[in-house]
Amino acid sequence: MRQPGSADTLCAVLTGMSWLNEPSEWSLTDGVLRAVTELRTDFWRRTFYGWTTDDGHFYHLPVTGDFTAEVVVSATHTTRFDQAGMMVRADERNWLKTGLEITSGALHVSTVYTREFSDVSMATMPGHPGEVAMRVTRFGEALTVHCRSTDGPWQLLRLGHLDLPETVDVGVMCCSPERAGLAATFRDLRIGPPISRENLE
Repeated sequence: MRQPGSADTLCAVLTGMSWLNEPSEWSLTDGVLRAVTELRTDFWRRTFYGWTTDDGHFYHLPVTGDFTAEVVVSATHTTRFDQAGMMVRADERNWLKTGLEITSGALHVSTVYTREFSDVSMATMPGHPGEVAMRVTRFGEALTVHCRSTDGPWQLLRLGHLDLPETVDVGVMCCSPERAGLAATFRDLRIGPPISRENLE
């Protein structure tokens, strides 16, 4: 499908989407998606740890061409590598995920670009208010990642390259590599035309 709408505003979605690795416990009510992770789920390829995992939970729809996608995310993070956020996926070897993650004993925003091998970067979240807004924008083969507290300015976290086909899957993801039972909540998922390149910072 073409990105929802072609107006200047983002269009709300969450209905008509599909699961990759559907969790046994999830609900969609009044535009709010809630999902609980299964045991030891993740998306990662090879780097450092030597393993490949592709069993995290990803709720998505196909989007063609350049776009901006935004969502507000919160989760019951307690355990190392618990994560909940957004994903853009061409296939199992080429994808991006970004969101809230526990690492080094604290909550961060992590971003992983995977081009056969995964990499990861972390940004601290001092004074985390409980919810964080995430934004991913596609410009051709470039993807940018922004985040903000729900009442603060957007902050640029990453800009990187991925070999992407014209149509990719876009949506929200959650994983818990060391346990089961991370409860993630997503609201106000919107997808539409890309932001201006002048708004990257």
